[in-house]
Amino acid sequence: MDLNKDYSSQTIQLKPDYEGEVTATLISSKFNRGNRKSVLYIHGYIDYFFQAHLGEEFNAHDFDFYAIDLRKYGRSLLKHQHPNYCKDIAEYFEEISITIRQINESSDGDIFLLGHSTGGLIASNYMNYGQEKDLIKALILNSPFLDFNLTSIEKNLALIISKPIAGFFPYGKISGALSPAYAESIHKDFHGEWNFNLDWKPIKGFPTYFKWILAIRTAQNKLKESNIKVPILVMHSSSSARLSKYSEKATHQDIVLNINDIKSRGVNLGDKMTMLAIENGLHDLFLSAENVRNKTFKQMFSWLKSIDHKE
Repeated sequence: MDLNKDYSSQTIQLKPDYEGEVTATLISSKFNRGNRKSVLYIHGYIDYFFQAHLGEEFNAHDFDFYAIDLRKYGRSLLKHQHPNYCKDIAEYFEEISITIRQINESSDGDIFLLGHSTGGLIASNYMNYGQEKDLIKALILNSPFLDFNLTSIEKNLALIISKPIAGFFPYGKISGALSPAYAESIHKDFHGEWNFNLDWKPIKGFPTYFKWILAIRTAQNKLKESNIKVPILVMHSSSSARLSKYSEKATHQDIVLNINDIKSRGVNLGDKMTMLAIENGLHDLFLSAENVRNKTFKQMFSWLKSIDHKE
């Protein structure tokens, strides 16, 4: 599928916030039919929806496919806004709820929620606290951001520093806090095979705001009391590594998050939990080498079929 030809985009007007006008964007496959199951995809941090092949796979497996560019991300980023900024991830619940209601009203089948990285953190919190969580049949998480990839000392230090700075300076930030190695590993102009908008997903990332760090930590801590009722699939790479610059490791490992954090925190999200390790997977498993992502798709759709068989 072609991202420009085979998808349509709809701007969703949201309530103004502390920065003014706010919008989100609903992206829909033009091959949706409206009379079958649907999946809603939520992207990660410094990200937006560009994985056209993801929608193609879901359409081929008898799902309608939707994705959302959250406020201040990708297609939804407005000139007056700070990119990817939030004070609380519950801010995103408004557009997620609107989108779920719209899908529910326009289709006949069950709705599934799929979140990648920070999108997985947001989706997991939504399935605990979101207004329309009861309309979701199952939750799929692709390398969810359930903890910072830092040592205990580094995490404590980050929070100690972030709290006073964010209190006095709401837009206090760190530039260059994230390694460019991951973006370089997936973009076609560097070491990858994918093309994406470098204004919306820069190789060197956007500044990391201290307020955002606190919002993420609060969301992660809330999941310690998680009680998601629907079936959950947590997918992650079979190995991970921290890299400050690109190396061969970036071709077959998660170099953004620590898979041990995903496993240890993921098992507590709900009672109907399935954990799936993908050999040689990247942080975004669907952007892995072709044979790896095909295996990911196969196992994910097998799990989705198993849910129907259990009913």
